[in-house]
Amino acid sequence: MPISDFTSNVIKIIKQIPIGKVTTYGKIAILAGNPRSARQVSWILHSSSKKYKLPWHRVINSKGIIAMNSVDDKTSQKEMLEKEGIEFTSEFKVNLKKFQWQP
Repeated sequence: MPISDFTSNVIKIIKQIPIGKVTTYGKIAILAGNPRSARQVSWILHSSSKKYKLPWHRVINSKGIIAMNSVDDKTSQKEMLEKEGIEFTSEFKVNLKKFQWQP
C-alpha cells in the first residue's frame, strides 16, 4: 500500500533533522503541508521509525518537553539527545530557542 504525500513528506523532514538539533511535531506538520496534523506526525513517527530509520529522538513537543509516556522512555530519549550535545533546562525540557532546527 503506497504511503500518502503527507506521510512521505513527514519522513523526509524527520530524516533531515541534524545531530544536535530538535524540532516539534507541530513544526514537522507545518513543513509537511498540514499544520493541524501534529498528532498524525506522532503516529507516523511511532509506526515508522524503525522501518525508515528515523531519528525519532529529535522530535519533542511544542513546549520543548520530551513527550514519551514512561520515565524510562523519557530518560532514554534524553540520554540520546545529550550525547548529541542537546542541553536541558529542566529534567526533560530543551531550550527551543537554542536547539530547535530551522530548516
